Formats: sequence, C-alpha cells, structure tokens
Amino acid sequence: MTAIAATLQAFFTERLISQRRASPHTITAYRDTLRLLVSFAATRTGTPPCRLDIADLDAPMISAFLDHAERERGNSIRTRNARLAAIHSLFGFAALRHPEHAADIARVLAIPPKRADQTIVTFLTGPEADALLSAPDRATRTGRRDHAWILLAIQTGLRASELTSLTCGDIHLGVGAYVACHGKGRKDRITPLAPATVTTLRAWLAERGGTPDAPLFVTTRGGPMSRDALQQRLSLHTATAAPSCPSLASKNVTPHVLRHSAAMALLHAGVDITVIALWLGHESVTTTQIYLQADMTLKQQALDRTTPPATAPGRYRPPDQLLAFLEAL
Repeated sequence: MTAIAATLQAFFTERLISQRRASPHTITAYRDTLRLLVSFAATRTGTPPCRLDIADLDAPMISAFLDHAERERGNSIRTRNARLAAIHSLFGFAALRHPEHAADIARVLAIPPKRADQTIVTFLTGPEADALLSAPDRATRTGRRDHAWILLAIQTGLRASELTSLTCGDIHLGVGAYVACHGKGRKDRITPLAPATVTTLRAWLAERGGTPDAPLFVTTRGGPMSRDALQQRLSLHTATAAPSCPSLASKNVTPHVLRHSAAMALLHAGVDITVIALWLGHESVTTTQIYLQADMTLKQQALDRTTPPATAPGRYRPPDQLLAFLEAL
C-alpha cells in the first residue's frame, strides 16, 4: 500500500471520525471529492488508484482536477472551493505523517480558492408563503404532513437536515412552546413556535402518533423523509401554487429558501441581526449579513429618511496643473 492510500484511510478513520467526530454529511462530501480526485489521477497517470503516491497528486494534478470538476462536471465555483477545502484538509493531515513530501504538500496547500460572485438570496414574500402553505391538499394525510413541515420551516428557519432528523419528542407544545433540534456543527438549539404553528403541529402529532423518538415527518412507508423527498414535495406544491401566485413561477423554491424566508420575516419585523443569527444557528453574524444585502425594504426606508444634497451638477476641476496632469492619467 502506498503512502497516499494509507494516509487516505487514516484521514477518514482517525482524523474525521475519531478525532473530529465529523458529521455523516461532512464524511460523505469528503469521500465523494477524494474518490473523484483519485479516479481522475488514475486516468491521467495510467496508475491504479491503490498504487498512486503523494507525488502523483501534486499541485498541477490538483489544479487540473479542479478545472475538470468546474468545466466538464459542471460544478459551481462554490462546489469547486468545497472540493478544494476537502483536499486541503487531507494534505494538511498528510503533512504531519509524511514530512519527506513537505514540498509537494506545501504546493497543494498553497492553491487558493476561486472567488465567486456574491448572489442575492432568494426568499418568499408574505403572499408567496401564504400561497405555498395553501397548496397542499389537507384532505389527505400527506397534504397535512406537508403543510405542517412547510409551516414549521417558514416559521423557524430550520435546515433541511434538521427537519428530517426531528422526532416527535423534539416538539414541546406546553407553555412557551418550542422545537429542539441538533443542528449543524453539533450545536443544540431551541426555537419558539408561533400559535398557528403550535395548532398545526398539535393536530399533526395527534394524527401521527408514535413514540417520542419516532421521526416527526414520515413517508407513506413509515420511514423518515429525506432531503430529496422534501425537495420533491416542495416543487410539487410550488407548481400547484404558481397559478394563484405567478411570482412563484420565477423562483427556485428549495427548503433553504424557506429558511431564508424565516430570516427575512424576522428582519422585516425589526429583530436585531445578532438575534437572527442565534435563531438560525449561524456560527458568525457575518453569515447573517447576507439578509441585509437582500432586503430592499430596509434600503428603501433608509433612502426615504435621507435628503438629497442640494448641490449644483458639474464636473470636478483640479485647481492646479500638476493635479490636472495626475487626474488625466
């Protein structure tokens, strides 16, 4: 077994699983990236994957793989950077085990991420959210289930992974009703529930039945809903709601868009950005600031509170010949 093969196995078993206790989602993402990298390098070099060495995965090979992922596999810049982060993590681990390859490893670690455009987040307005909530057929069990989880997502801003991992015991409907979840970064948090959400969840729990550790939202076969199932049902209901709310047709509504919608509703209600960060379970307030950029209502309010300067139009004229020369460069 070559150095990279042994290091790759130790990276998952020792570093990610034993030392860092990485989430299954992180392990899956790293596994997919490194499997693609090893397959790409094996094709380029003609060497079986188990015979590859660290020298075969040098900086030019890594750069070629990243370009291949972006251009031929259609990965976005953000996905490309995520794959690079996984590779950096592996090579940072390899640096401790194989100092003889320090030069090759340092060149790989020096590959920078690519800068991506900062896009404006998509969120649902009040009428769009109401139309979406009205779309599920509540005469059916699946319709009542979908109405319940969509309402919960819009009000609490839970991530898709948090929604699918909820159990019946995570919903507390007594005085000061709240939902408890174990979220990203292994952080536990509780989020209060609005009266309308409490009423809907109380009805769903009565229909759902089950023990406290049973999944809250289940498929027709009784298993927990997956993230793909959430997206499939959400796309179906968005298409149903689009005729009554045409603006929905132009939006790619995902479970994360429902999370954005919860954040924007809090922002419009005047909630402080630090409280929104705690509500959403963000590691840093910097992450939450994307909602300030997307909020045209706040920007319009700021514009309405300002007075345009009463200055005459004209062009700046430098008072000195040297300044005029420098301005003309």
